[in-house]
Amino acid sequence: MNEEKSYSKRVEEEFKNYGKRVKELKASGKRVIGYLSPIVPVEIITASGAIPIRLKGDVYEAVTTANGYMETIVCPFVRNVFDSALKGKYGFLDGLVMPHLCDSMDRTADIWNYNLGLNYFHFLNVPHVTDEPSLDFFKEILSIFISSLERFLEREIREEDLRMAIEVHNRNRGAMRKLYELRKSEPPLINGVEMMKVLVATMGLPVGESISMVEGLIEEVSERKLISDGHKPRIMIIGDQIDYTSLSETIEDGGGIHVMDDISIGSKAYWADVEVDKDPLYAIAERYLRKLKLPTFVESSDTYSETVEKRFGYLKDFIEEFRVDGVILVTFRYCDPYGFEVPLIKGYIEDLGIPVLYMEDEYSASTIPRAKTRIEAFLEMLME
Repeated sequence: MNEEKSYSKRVEEEFKNYGKRVKELKASGKRVIGYLSPIVPVEIITASGAIPIRLKGDVYEAVTTANGYMETIVCPFVRNVFDSALKGKYGFLDGLVMPHLCDSMDRTADIWNYNLGLNYFHFLNVPHVTDEPSLDFFKEILSIFISSLERFLEREIREEDLRMAIEVHNRNRGAMRKLYELRKSEPPLINGVEMMKVLVATMGLPVGESISMVEGLIEEVSERKLISDGHKPRIMIIGDQIDYTSLSETIEDGGGIHVMDDISIGSKAYWADVEVDKDPLYAIAERYLRKLKLPTFVESSDTYSETVEKRFGYLKDFIEEFRVDGVILVTFRYCDPYGFEVPLIKGYIEDLGIPVLYMEDEYSASTIPRAKTRIEAFLEMLME
C-alpha cells in the first residue's frame, strides 16, 4: 500500500470519526480528560497518565438539547459542544477541565458540571493579567489543579512526570510547526483543507500518536511534486475555535489558497513551547499566561502603539513569512473577547497594506452560503 495514502487515510479517519481513538483507549482502561480551550495545560493532564482530548462541536448538527439549559446568547461554539456532550458524543470522558476564559465558559461551568455528571470536574482559575504577581498566582492555581488530578486518579504527579510531558508536547508542537513550514512554498505542499483536517485529527489523539502521524505526514508531503498554475491569492484566517473545513474549502474552490492561520486549534496552540531549563510548573505557567496570544490576556506597555505591537506584532511576521495577500477575520456571534479586538486587528493588518474581510459566524453550516458569497467576492477583489 502506498505509504502516503496510509498517513492521509489516518488523518481522514480521525477527522471524520473524531474521538474514536480515545474512545478505544478508554475501553482498554485509560482515563480521559476533556478540555475546551488552548489555555488548559495539556502537559499536566499527560503527566497524570490521563489522555487529554479537546472537545469540538459539529457545525452540521443543529443545537437542540442544549437549548433547554443555556440561553441562546451564549457563545454558539460553547452551546454546540455542550449539545454534543448531552447527546452522548463524549460519553467516554472521565472528567472535564473548564478554564476561566470568557463569560460563556465561566457562567456555564456549573451547568456543565451538574448536567454531565462526570466523575471529575475542575474549574481552572486562569488570571487575565500577565505580570509577575499573576504568574505567581497562576503557578499556585496549577498546583491546585495537580492536586485535584492526583486525588481523582490516585496517582502522584512527580516533577519528572511534568518534565517528560513538557518534552513530548514540545516535540508535538515542533512537528506541527514543521508541517506549517511546508505551506510557505508556491504552491504550498499541503493545502489549507488538508491542514485543517490534520489540526482537528491531532486534537483527538494521544500526544505520542499525534507526533507519529504528523512526522510521517511531513516526510510524505515533502516528496510531493507540485506544478504551479500561476499565482493564487494567499489567504490567512484569523479567529478562535474554527475546527471545520468549510472556510478553507470555499477559499480554495474560489481560486485562492489558505496558507496560514491564527486560530486557537492552529498556530495559537503550536507556536510557543514550554521552556525546559526552568522549574517545570513555573515554565508551564509562563507558557500559557505569557506566550499564548489570546484576546483575554492583557499585555500593556508605556504607549498605545507599543501595546498594539506587543499584542499583534507576530501577525506581521506570519504575513511576511507566508506571503499573505489577504486576511479573513472571523468571530463567533456573542463572542465579546474576540469581538472587542476586531477594530484593532483589522486596523493593524490594513496598516500593513493587507486587505481584511471581517465576518461574524454562528458555528453553524447554515452560515456557509452567506460566507461563500462574501469570500468569493473578496478573492475576486484580490485577483483584479
